[in-house]
Amino acid sequence: MSFGLYIAGFAILIVGLAMGAHLAHMPSRWIAVGVVVMLGIGIVKGVSSARRPDPS
Repeated sequence: MSFGLYIAGFAILIVGLAMGAHLAHMPSRWIAVGVVVMLGIGIVKGVSSARRPDPS
């Protein structure tokens, strides 16, 4: 799985969750905090699961 594809899918998930939180009338400040936290988690998971080049 490529890093770019993982991040794109995670970004779609974040946008969907943020839209749902907005429709549930959550305060914008907490939506922003949730988006930043989810982005951090997504980057950490994406980097850790990205393929490493074969040592040769």
